[in-house]
Amino acid sequence: MSETIVAVDRALDILLLLYKNGQEMGISEIGRELDLHKSTVHRTMATLESKGFVYQNRENGRYWLGIKLYGIGLLIGERLSLTDVIKPYAKKLFDEFQEVVNVSILDKGSVDGYKTIIILKEVDTSKVLSVNPNIGSISDSHASSVGKCLIAFSKDIDMDKVKKMHFKKHTENTIDNWQDFQRELDKVKETGYATDNEEQEIGLYCIGSPIFDKNGHAIAAISMSGPTARMKREDLSEKIRRVKEIASEISLAIK
Repeated sequence: MSETIVAVDRALDILLLLYKNGQEMGISEIGRELDLHKSTVHRTMATLESKGFVYQNRENGRYWLGIKLYGIGLLIGERLSLTDVIKPYAKKLFDEFQEVVNVSILDKGSVDGYKTIIILKEVDTSKVLSVNPNIGSISDSHASSVGKCLIAFSKDIDMDKVKKMHFKKHTENTIDNWQDFQRELDKVKETGYATDNEEQEIGLYCIGSPIFDKNGHAIAAISMSGPTARMKREDLSEKIRRVKEIASEISLAIK
């Protein structure tokens, strides 16, 4: 067996161990369970973390399975219970306004800051948007309503990592620096919702609100998006109210 195959085998054993244990584990604990040197485990975890397959809890230094595994599972058609709970609420919001509804989670394992991954969507295929990403698609958190919500309200956010993100400027409206993004996060925390005002694509407007677990941490965010002219009509305040209400209903359902 070649060294490359040994390394892959070791990494898979660690992922399976984390899955089997069902909780975060430290370097020493993993080493004992698999009879591996701490230095070997450390190198392997660093590699897995760089690819998003595990993430490290900055508070205690322990590791858990990364959100990238969730995204891969979604791409090959697997369904997780969270989407089963959320789907009726997402459909209710879609049926009310006939605008695209997405539910996204945070990818904490990206080496380039924090990204968001779509896990559920409701859409009228006859209304084609210039930006209409599929389930499993990844987006920059700083330029999306769901990303702002998830950065503002999720647990274990490394703000130093956020400050060092590459604030890619997708349009002239995109936030492109930490100071402005921090002000935006403060606003999201105060209002309980976020917007993407043509920040990813000119002509596209989006409203997002966080979905909380029983501990008050955001585990996902729901959004409604459509052409700016249609979204910002006189009923914009009603759209914002309903997105927040649906997010609250989902939060209550999963607690």
